[in-house]
This record gives sequence, structure tokens and C-alpha cells, in this order.
Amino acid sequence: MLYLKRITFPDRDREFDFFCTVKRKCYSDFYPFQVLSSVELTALDFEPVTILHGGNGCGKTTALNVIAQKTGADRDSIYNKSSFFPDYLDLCEVKWTGERPENCRIITSDDVFDYMLNLRYLNEGIDHRREEMFQEYLHKKHTPFRVNSLEDYEALRLANQAKSRTQSRYVRENLMPNAPERSNGESAFLYFVQKMEESGLYILDEPENSLSPKRQHELVRWIEDAARFFHCQFVISTHSPFLLALRGARIYDLDETPVRVKHWTKLQNVRSYYDFFREHQGEFEDPKR
Repeated sequence: MLYLKRITFPDRDREFDFFCTVKRKCYSDFYPFQVLSSVELTALDFEPVTILHGGNGCGKTTALNVIAQKTGADRDSIYNKSSFFPDYLDLCEVKWTGERPENCRIITSDDVFDYMLNLRYLNEGIDHRREEMFQEYLHKKHTPFRVNSLEDYEALRLANQAKSRTQSRYVRENLMPNAPERSNGESAFLYFVQKMEESGLYILDEPENSLSPKRQHELVRWIEDAARFFHCQFVISTHSPFLLALRGARIYDLDETPVRVKHWTKLQNVRSYYDFFREHQGEFEDPKR
């Protein structure tokens, strides 16, 4: 499905015109100005799956955040925008094929890490409260209780409950269970799946982080099915050869100036993997190993 058709960014001339209007002050940073224009990226035309590829510092994350802000995408983690970010957005233009989808979200590595940390903190809090309730149980079970007013009713109920139940049953009935914890890869994969719904635009910043090769394969299949059968569109930044091989994806190589569309097998990063495994091909095929 194609919702977002095109976005344009200011070129060097438009950025220069903007700087001419800025009052002369001592600015240490004009971000995101001069990032995308340095690789002559002035526009992106989108497919159901569009990928931005390039090394660190090439501008792919900047481009994703500009797209997210310009499209009004929801996000969980706070994004620290520079003072020039609104000015830069004013110089960008977005073209939709129709109406903006209701489901529009950016998912970053910070979102996934925060989710896993929050899950861990939640369970640590539950574990701490469980220890407290074990002590409460023993106190309530062996301490006589006297009702002095209606306000004591809840305390009386718990005291009677403690006397009529085992310690483990008392705790189970009065404390929520631990949230299920999985491996980091499983948690990260489930986070992506739970955050995405049908008929939406999803912007993913290096989703391979925390995912094993097996989980990356699963995410690739999930994205392909979501784009093909569930009317979703994806804009992804990635280094992963598994994600770069997504069927039908349009890939922009931000390591080249000007930025060019390439097949995934022509990317230098992927060629490096290919050359490495080809060099060690005999070791994989040696039956003695």
C-alpha cells in the first residue's frame, strides 16, 4: 500500500537563502540543515517498502526523523529537536497519494530498549512487593485483629483471608503476576508486532538492533506480509543484509553523493559480507569441520 508518495528537502541554495534571513548570532549547530544537502539528497520517492542505507553519519536517521515530524507520526521516546528543526520542516514538502493514514508511527531503537527496561523494572517492583506481602501474611495470620470502625473493614478482610489461605495463595490473590519476560530478541520482535496495526505507515529506525539473524528473518517475513496483505507502508533505515533483501524494496544508498537508488546486492556493505563469506567458503563446505 502506498500512502506517502514523496518528500522534498531543501537543497543548498534554499538553505543558503534561509541562512541569509537568520539574525547574526553565534550558533554552534544548525542541525538538521547541511546534513541531507551535503549528500545532495533533495527528494525521496516512496514505494510500499522504502529503505535508507548508509554508514554512521550519512543522514539516514536525520531523514527518518524529518519524515516522522513532517507526517505527524506518533512516537514513544522523546526526540530532542534542535532550535532550527521547525525552520527546516517548513522548507520540506510532503505529498500523499490520498489521505494520511490514521495509523502513522515511528519506532526507534530507544523505544525498544525503553520497553525492555520498563518491563524489567516492573517485575523488580512486583518481586519486591511479593517479599513484603510474605511478611504481611505472617503478621496478619498470627496477630489478633479488632474492628473499631467501618474503615477497618478492608484490613479485617485481609486478616481473615490470611488466616484461611496458605501463604502462596494469599500472595497470588492480592498481587498481580510478573509480566512475562523473554529474551531481548523475542521482546524486541514482539514490540514491533504489537505496535503495528493494519493500514498504517510505519517508520523504522534500524529495527535489527537486539534481533538475532533468525528474528530478523521473522521480521522480514512479517513486514513483507504486512505490506502485501494488510495495507501497510514502511520506511526503514538499516544496515542489515536481511532487511535490505526485502522483496520489492526501493533502496537509497546515502553513502553516495548524490544519493542513488541501488539493488541491495550492489551496496558496498553487502558486498563486504559477500566477499568475506566467499573467501571462507571452503571452511563452510569442509565436512571435517
